[in-house]
Amino acid sequence: MKVKILYVEDEPFLGRIVKESLEVRDFEVCMVTDGKLVLSALLEMKPDICVLDIMLPNLDGYTVAKNIRKHNAFTPIIFVTAKTQTEDLLKGFEVGGNDYLRKPFSMEELIVRVNNLLQLTQKTASNTKENVLFGQFEFVPQRYELRKGITVKKLSSREAMLLQVLCENKNAIVTRKDLLMKVWGDDSFFNSRNMDVYITKLRDYLKEDSSIEIITIKGVGYHFAVG
Repeated sequence: MKVKILYVEDEPFLGRIVKESLEVRDFEVCMVTDGKLVLSALLEMKPDICVLDIMLPNLDGYTVAKNIRKHNAFTPIIFVTAKTQTEDLLKGFEVGGNDYLRKPFSMEELIVRVNNLLQLTQKTASNTKENVLFGQFEFVPQRYELRKGITVKKLSSREAMLLQVLCENKNAIVTRKDLLMKVWGDDSFFNSRNMDVYITKLRDYLKEDSSIEIITIKGVGYHFAVG
């Protein structure tokens, strides 16, 4: 079965080249050129992965990603951007992006990132069959849910992957490099900054239970302390 890609790009020439190049490599591609049209295409196509430009007409890529996450917490999102500021990249991760690719890019790099992200998410799904209880929480990996009583928090795919690794290392230290390699597939500077954002998010989700703490071990990694 072909991998389905929802590709959002408003530059017709670039978009046509990328779409045709992906189709030649046996991907199924739906290309959208307007941010307002993404959600309907998402619901119709049910893609395996989304590749979003940030600068789009009507709705920018950040807003599009937020809308996608409201309807689908699981589908991986790769941002394609000409922006180079760290703050712009971090904003993309904060609204639900899983990875980024800077313009100009090669098709080989795009395909590597698509395949890598799909493998990571599929591997996580296959390895996370049982619910995990810790403190007052129940983590449901297959549904990307963090439950506390009747309250249910939907996690992004990256949040769920990160929490899964921490749960596998309860009351132990896991190094930054191990976390980055298991969740992002590489330990680049930008992925490291991205991980810091997600650690902050998880701390916020877990703060209602004082017996749980994600402790930073400076220069080493994190200790997921569960009382």
